Amino acid sequence: MKVGSNHYRTIWIDANNPEFIKLIDQRHLPHKFVVESVSSVQQMAIAIKDMHVRGAGLIGAAAGYGMYLAALEARKSKNFDLHMQTSAEKLLRTRPTAVNLAWAVTRQQKSMATTNDLDSKLRLAKDTAEQIADEDALHCQEIGRVGVEIIKEMAAKKRGPVQILTHCNAGWLAFVDFGSATAPIYEAHRQGIDLHVWVDETRPRNQGARLTAWELQQEGIAHTVIVDNAGGHLMQHGQVDLLLTGTDRTTRTGDVANKIGTYLKALAAYDNKIPFYVALPSSSFDWKISDGLREIPIESRNQEEVKYISGLSGKSIKQVQLCPKESNASNYAFDVTPAHLVTGLITERGICEANENAILKLFPEQKIPQNKTINQSNEKQVERKRSGST
Repeated sequence: MKVGSNHYRTIWIDANNPEFIKLIDQRHLPHKFVVESVSSVQQMAIAIKDMHVRGAGLIGAAAGYGMYLAALEARKSKNFDLHMQTSAEKLLRTRPTAVNLAWAVTRQQKSMATTNDLDSKLRLAKDTAEQIADEDALHCQEIGRVGVEIIKEMAAKKRGPVQILTHCNAGWLAFVDFGSATAPIYEAHRQGIDLHVWVDETRPRNQGARLTAWELQQEGIAHTVIVDNAGGHLMQHGQVDLLLTGTDRTTRTGDVANKIGTYLKALAAYDNKIPFYVALPSSSFDWKISDGLREIPIESRNQEEVKYISGLSGKSIKQVQLCPKESNASNYAFDVTPAHLVTGLITERGICEANENAILKLFPEQKIPQNKTINQSNEKQVERKRSGST
């Protein structure tokens, strides 16, 4: 996507030295555009944990490249397999909610397990990392082509711009390119569809105000930054046509884990009869679980992210304290939106309802876990809807 007049991905192998990985360090945006060089699995683990890179797809790609860096290190170690296992565990500990991370690490492990030759393992690690990144970009591009039809239908029925509300950043900065929730928006803009985006600031790290707004500005898309709690007001007054977000992990039954605050937006959308779509590549599905509320691990981050905020002051970025130093703060990074609040899922294979039957029609290769049937899972969702339970 665009940074000024240039095209960038969020992560790539250094063209001058293939033992270095280049990545956009998102901590400095929107005030500075910084490209970081990473040359070890330890550095990549820090980049993921400390959110130099973030977002479901990008975390997966970073983990894939991290395993490639681990293979470079392991080739020089006394025990290749032990080093790779230790490196995998190190990466897996960084961010527990985004399923793409474990998916990418496992894919690398399976790829390297197909040979005993160390040079071949290294070549496979590099190729697999590139494949993970390329597929992420391609799937997001397809999400744009699929999801734009929703915006086109809305545009045909109204005067003025299609008003879209999004939460957090599920843009190209959260993936390798194009983004998930933003992909249909970018495609609609390219097709000349009149639209406007309400951008939730997304406390505590302000990924909406910092990252989504910056992306949209780079692409020349009309947008307005709002405080997180303004979304319901806008919906009540008919100023939102569509709620569109991403997800860090979605169950096979359609429960959606996304940035904290998504659940409240979904409730407001449901109450005001506004469609709420979730865009995701297939790598963000967790095919092993069916109950998001009970089974999706929710990351709890450092309370300092809540108590302090950083921003541009003059020519320097400064951090300021927001609340009494002695006050405790809670910092849950994600929440789960139950499937019955989700209008539909936008994937690279098409749009489907948020239930197991519909999802498996798009992904029939996914098998049902033992001791579980589709009907049992759907009965659980029906019961939720009847009781109003979440």
